[in-house]
Amino acid sequence: MLDQMEQQLAAEDPKFASNMQGSGLASLQRRRWVVGVVGALAGLGLVFVGINTTMWVGAIGFALMVAAVAFAVTPPRKGRLGVVQQDGAVQAKGRSRRKSSLIDRLDERWERRENKW
Repeated sequence: MLDQMEQQLAAEDPKFASNMQGSGLASLQRRRWVVGVVGALAGLGLVFVGINTTMWVGAIGFALMVAAVAFAVTPPRKGRLGVVQQDGAVQAKGRSRRKSSLIDRLDERWERRENKW
């Protein structure tokens, strides 16, 4: 229900919605940086432990460092906005036909078939 209200607000007043969404994205990015730094430090610790034990522990630590830094520097994904219809269903905006999955296409075919009858 809250998602629908948020999407309806974004459809009615996009400027206000983008201002409100900006603060959430900043905190999300800050959280990603913290997780990235903690992951990189844990990976570095595993690299140092791997020096004294086996090579595999160090390799896992290095992989953890790379994954943590990649996680920290990639921007968070934005949610898709849509239009809330009269019946409460949400229709996605700008949805490309090429990006639809197999399940989505099968659902669309099924609905078209039922609407014919």
